[in-house]
Amino acid sequence: MSRVPSNSLWSNIRRNSLLHAMVWSGLAFVIVFSYVPMFGAMIVFQNYRPALGFLKSEWVGFENFQFIFQLDDIYQVVWNTFVISIMKMGFGFFVPIIFALLLNEVRSLLFKKTVQTMVYLPHFMSWIILGGVLANVLSINGGIVNVMLGWFGLEPVMFLGNNSWFRPILVASDIWKEFGFSTIVYLAALAGINPNLYEAAIVDGANRWKQTIYITIPGMAPIMALVATLSLGGILNAGFDQVFNLYNPLVYETGDIIDTYVYRMGLVQAQYSFATTVGLSKSLISLILMAVSYHLAYKYANYRIF
Repeated sequence: MSRVPSNSLWSNIRRNSLLHAMVWSGLAFVIVFSYVPMFGAMIVFQNYRPALGFLKSEWVGFENFQFIFQLDDIYQVVWNTFVISIMKMGFGFFVPIIFALLLNEVRSLLFKKTVQTMVYLPHFMSWIILGGVLANVLSINGGIVNVMLGWFGLEPVMFLGNNSWFRPILVASDIWKEFGFSTIVYLAALAGINPNLYEAAIVDGANRWKQTIYITIPGMAPIMALVATLSLGGILNAGFDQVFNLYNPLVYETGDIIDTYVYRMGLVQAQYSFATTVGLSKSLISLILMAVSYHLAYKYANYRIF
């Protein structure tokens, strides 16, 4: 067996120095911003006071966890998070599939590329921008939607201040922003279907509808199963950026989620230990759900991380 020269490792590093720089810079970023802050998680067991610091604040054990279950509003916040997440996951799962199927039927390449570009664009815009756009469009004073309602003799509606309207607006605007980008996955799956199957179906007399039912959808099924199972890990992430930029005290009843609740408790009301406890509890539950989702993805979609 030949012996590898001792300096081969260092020569490899020198030869691929740029690649190593990219890897180590990314690793340093993860360590500094993901692992080092874990040291601060100890405040969930403390009555944390910034003036005393981590090491001198009073230790209270699991009192912060017990305090969570004594609050009535925490149950509403958790319920809001589940409802908004499930609505987004449900509608956000089917809309890209339907759009991909429709777009796949377009024969004009120019029109197809133009539509793709138009629906992709919102994904690259932040909720700071889109939140301002929605606030103006839905404004009770001069918003285009209320102006159009006025044309039909209807009273203006305070959409972003109405609990009945707030959740549907969150779901609809999230789908509008993300469905175009999500369509990429399904278009790639459609491109991978063997065209000979369609030719054989045409010979057998199958129309476009039957081709879709018996060839297209089964061909997309593995990626559909993968996307559905992996989405379970984010069931507690209802979209902080979106909700934070659209909600207000009038819609806390239906729009306040765990992340916005943690923000208000921790940064606005300075209840650092309590806010960290809520956030840590959410992270632990999300970790469990993510492990379950990856297991389901491996079992039913043959998806492996490594």
